[in-house]
Amino acid sequence: MLRVNPATYEAIQVKKKNDWRARYSSRLQLIDVSVVIWAVTGAYGIRFGFPDIDSKNIRDIDYALLSIGLVVAWWAMLGFWGSRDARVLGSGSEEYKRVISSSAWLFGFVAIVSYAFKIDTARGFVGLAFPAGAIGLLIARWVVRQHLSLERSHGKSGSRVLIIGGPSSAAHLVRSLSSAPSAGYRPVAVHLPGASPASTESNFTVPVTGTESDFESILTTIVAADVDAVAVSAGVSLHPKDLRRLGWELAARDIGMILAPALTDIAGPRIHTQPVAGLPLIHVSTPKLTGGKKVAKRTFDLTVAGLLVACLAPVFLVVAALVRITDPGPVLYRQERVGLRGTTFHMLKFRSMKVNADAELTALLDAQGSSAKPLFKVENDPRITPLGRILRKYSLDELPQLLNVIQGSMSLVGPRPQRAGEVALYDDAAHRRLYVSPGMSGLWQVSGRSNLSWEESIRLDLYYVENWSLMGDVVILFKTFKAVFASTGAV
Repeated sequence: MLRVNPATYEAIQVKKKNDWRARYSSRLQLIDVSVVIWAVTGAYGIRFGFPDIDSKNIRDIDYALLSIGLVVAWWAMLGFWGSRDARVLGSGSEEYKRVISSSAWLFGFVAIVSYAFKIDTARGFVGLAFPAGAIGLLIARWVVRQHLSLERSHGKSGSRVLIIGGPSSAAHLVRSLSSAPSAGYRPVAVHLPGASPASTESNFTVPVTGTESDFESILTTIVAADVDAVAVSAGVSLHPKDLRRLGWELAARDIGMILAPALTDIAGPRIHTQPVAGLPLIHVSTPKLTGGKKVAKRTFDLTVAGLLVACLAPVFLVVAALVRITDPGPVLYRQERVGLRGTTFHMLKFRSMKVNADAELTALLDAQGSSAKPLFKVENDPRITPLGRILRKYSLDELPQLLNVIQGSMSLVGPRPQRAGEVALYDDAAHRRLYVSPGMSGLWQVSGRSNLSWEESIRLDLYYVENWSLMGDVVILFKTFKAVFASTGAV
């Protein structure tokens, strides 16, 4: 039986009191109840008007009680659905999914109960409270996330992680966690059980605590490193029984245990765990964008693109007039690009370069030594007009691609379409970009835009292709607006 001495137990309690998770959980509870009260009270006031304090109207009393019950149930549902779980805070779309799911299930339950018991619930009241509350909660969570990300960028409100594993897998995990500080996992040390002394000389950016394989040495290292979590990566030289004992000891000390398999760029929805003979087998489903998913993505594209074209029609007219006035030549630039499954189409843009600029591309690429790279970008491009630089800075030149989206040759979100000459330089991995329709925006645009290397861009595009989700498209679009207004990496 495991025993924790009094000193260790007292240290655990102090650690819990100072834990950022408890602070953020309390903060989110207050924020959630404030937003829910605002949404329900606002819906009540708009639908029925606010009654007098001494009102004895039965309807007013009934809906006041319903409102109170709805606030309590909504707040509790958010907690029950795990939307305040520390594992989903700070990065990814899972937190937002849980907020929407818990809200939808609650109001679905209200609708079913009203129908089953023939309760005449005002549809206007419910119809106002649900969208107002859901949108308000998403906005509030986004604001809290920005504050949390800022704290994590300064090394606060995160988990100190000790990584245990083989040299190569541990190095990869260190790089991956360090590149995503908003996730809240900060590597502070590495332990390489059974590794040769030469392997510890790898380019680790954190200290290597040792190579001992015995259980007691590893446990001593964990305690000495004062970590909040231990990540066990692939290639670790430990017996399964020792891993099980390690889990028990970490649980007794309130230290998290993370298993990092040798899977990269695989999103959560594709991973399914099945216990077989006491082993947690991980199944990875095949990515497919067919059937209902394909219909949902196309419907989303048509709806959003249509609304944007209607709302931005004045901007289209103003930009078209400026292009015509400032530089002789056509307003629109049409260029053949490679799209879904290698088919070609003509991508539309507001012209931002001088006429016949394509004829100069090869010479400019040769001059900067990048003609053999499948990302035809010219540094300090002399072909761009003065107005074109402004249009490109705020991505206004790409607005006509909304017409490509409506026509069906492009999507709002996806890998950027490239020229046939660039596609000719693709390797087998890069060809997987063509499995989905090209997009106006994508993961690499919101992760650094033109500042990223070709390899980084490909990795992000392949991640999108392998792990597509409609909620992921929504998140990318929101990040796109932020990147455009900040002019991050614009060319």
